[in-house]
Amino acid sequence: MIKFYYNTAPNPTKVALCLEEMGLPYDLVPIDTRKGEQHTASFLAVNPNAKVPAIVDDGVTVFDSNAILLYLAEKTGQFLPAKSPAARGEMLSWLMFVASGIGPYSGQAVHFRNFAPEPKEYAVNRYTFEAQRHWGILEARLGKHRYMCGDAYTIVDMAVWGWSRLIPNVLGADTAKQLPNLQRHLGEISARPAAVRALALKDKHTFKTDMDEAARLAMFPHLAKKVA
Repeated sequence: MIKFYYNTAPNPTKVALCLEEMGLPYDLVPIDTRKGEQHTASFLAVNPNAKVPAIVDDGVTVFDSNAILLYLAEKTGQFLPAKSPAARGEMLSWLMFVASGIGPYSGQAVHFRNFAPEPKEYAVNRYTFEAQRHWGILEARLGKHRYMCGDAYTIVDMAVWGWSRLIPNVLGADTAKQLPNLQRHLGEISARPAAVRALALKDKHTFKTDMDEAARLAMFPHLAKKVA
């Protein structure tokens, strides 16, 4: 049985979708990051980077959401592209594009707009610009292909879906209308039974919602330590 360390953030949600799509049994281990549970010794033994998601699969530990998607796909042989070097290269390129671009820039855009102290105009402009640029690349890709790797639904689409549900939070309420291909892709995946089950995990555990001082320090520990 896979132990799945999760909360309701975009990265754990994409792993939840993957687990549900693959029909893999798993035990949920909630990690409430606003309570600082990601910094406990027991969780750091699973992921020394103090981030969710992570899984433990029969003694094998994997952390970082896109690494988990790839691990599970290779374990099961599901939701991978055709077996050719070209198809694998394409899949890895887009999977890492989401990991190194979409997630970080979207997350930082939200952070600097909603949580950072003033002055923050430069940071908000930089990260919003980069988030828009990265999402624009996916919009163009999905204008040419049904899915990220062509006609086949793969783990790359799951990685995109984890974040594309939150485009209004990242880029603004009206931005989704400017990304019709992403909205088509989002709607198609969200209608899948596995996605419905993945989103229902939010009802399995009550996570802290208040962003009080304790939560801010737990999620943004740099606030307690000046290093520059």
